[in-house]
Amino acid sequence: MIASLLDYARCFSQALGDPAQRALLRAHRERPVVVAGDRTAALRLAVQWLFRAQDRPGDGGFASYHLRTGWSTSYPETSGYIIPSLLVVADHLAWPEARERALRAAEWLLRIELPDGGWQGGRIGEDRPFVVFNTAQVIRGLLATYHLTQDQRHLDACVRAGDRILVSQSRDGAWRNNNHLTAARVYDSYVSAPLLALHRATGDDRYQRAAMLNLEWVLAQQWANGWFNNCDNTRKHNDRPITHTIGYTIDGLIECSAHVRHDVLIGRAARAADALLERFLADGWLHGRYEERWNGSEHLITTGCAQLAITWGWLHRILGEERYRQGMDRMLDLLIAIQQRGLAGPADTHGALPGSYPIWGRYEKFAFPNWGVKFFVDALLCAAGRSPAQ
Repeated sequence: MIASLLDYARCFSQALGDPAQRALLRAHRERPVVVAGDRTAALRLAVQWLFRAQDRPGDGGFASYHLRTGWSTSYPETSGYIIPSLLVVADHLAWPEARERALRAAEWLLRIELPDGGWQGGRIGEDRPFVVFNTAQVIRGLLATYHLTQDQRHLDACVRAGDRILVSQSRDGAWRNNNHLTAARVYDSYVSAPLLALHRATGDDRYQRAAMLNLEWVLAQQWANGWFNNCDNTRKHNDRPITHTIGYTIDGLIECSAHVRHDVLIGRAARAADALLERFLADGWLHGRYEERWNGSEHLITTGCAQLAITWGWLHRILGEERYRQGMDRMLDLLIAIQQRGLAGPADTHGALPGSYPIWGRYEKFAFPNWGVKFFVDALLCAAGRSPAQ
């Protein structure tokens, strides 16, 4: 707690001494003014920021930006799932540079695969071991580049990684060993989806069996009102998970349903998506955390909001209900209003989303995480009828 308070104090002190950062703090004192935004312009700005986030570390991976410390080192997990987004952008906007950058990231990920077949957790330089969730997101990226290039190296790396994930699975279908907190979490539905994609690419039934076993465990954690046990990425706040991990869980279920044509998965995903949609349409805003009766707390998390916009877009496409399109559209307008588009803030934030709104919120405070921008890009693509999902 003391360390966290000191970090807040340092960030505020630095921001108040920098005119650009001071303007950013001032802009975040009130809710943003929401109007219908230019989605194509917002998409281009966000992708240009991802280009900058790749250029800064210089190894091919993607970094994040923090007001106090600047650019981070590259993050293998998020670099993995940024790849499919850039490939869709390249096609959607006729932007060859996006494809070139996706392939550059793939080559870097091939170089840093661990000898046992997985990828490390965290960022480069932190010397963390293999992590199931993170590795699954790299599979997403390398499967996308394999389908594009037919380069067998990319599929072989995915197979090694998939096999490593299977070894780590518990008998009940959850992943505990070699996973964050060594704790079973329902957001590993977002692990099952790339395993199902790997099954489709290889025909190896082991990947499908592992994914379906995990999904059974995930569904057993859900309440009748749609809320999930074991959904947060902390131990302390597992009774009120963040919208980021709720978004992973819902999106994973929907994406898996596209592979196995499983109506139950759609219905269960809709339960959770509906609860948050109802709150958002009523107020135009969401909290960052939600407890078992969907009572919210903490500041808005832009990453989770972008993920929910994606799930509402998916559900509108699948179920045809207008309320989902309305929720997606209103959320995109809100996120475009929050996006760094004006002069407030350092130049390195232009086009990005802060982790929280206001920027001093608890989630990724004073930071611009690359994964939030990735999901914002995906939400804009989803609204345009495109999807980076396999």
